[in-house]
Amino acid sequence: MKNKLRELRAERGITQEELAAALGVTRQTIIAIEKGKYDPSLRLAFKIARFFGKKIEEIFEPED
Repeated sequence: MKNKLRELRAERGITQEELAAALGVTRQTIIAIEKGKYDPSLRLAFKIARFFGKKIEEIFEPED
């Protein structure tokens, strides 16, 4: 799954560690999501969307 997590995080000027703490996950989880190696659970996807004030589909999109 493609995502815009890295870009959104950079726009906010926050580190992976800061985002992880805000979402209640590990930095390794954020790294894996950003690299597309891990698809977040629906619950985590909603938390991420809420954190950035976006809709889930504005952050995550399935790969064809």
